[in-house]
Amino acid sequence: MPIYEYRCSNCSHEFEESQSIKASSLLTCPQCKQEKLNRVIGLGGGMIFKGSGFYQTDYKNSGTAKKDSAANKEPSAEKKPEAKSATPPAPAADTSKSEK
Repeated sequence: MPIYEYRCSNCSHEFEESQSIKASSLLTCPQCKQEKLNRVIGLGGGMIFKGSGFYQTDYKNSGTAKKDSAANKEPSAEKKPEAKSATPPAPAADTSKSEK
């Protein structure tokens, strides 16, 4: 249930009341008993996520990683082809021992 803030325009008394969304707002001040009560729009307590998976860093790095990887890629037209060697590679040395 939401918590609503109230302020009396007669005595300036302020308080919070937990009410259903469907409930009508309070009219009578509990301190001075006058019908001068107004509902105040407060800052509230903010959103509270319960459970696993709600972290501030969940979505921060995924967006920046895509931008960084795209920025680091070089266009394929600018890449130089690897130079081919004119001489073939030397054959591997025979490491097996021959028996006499």
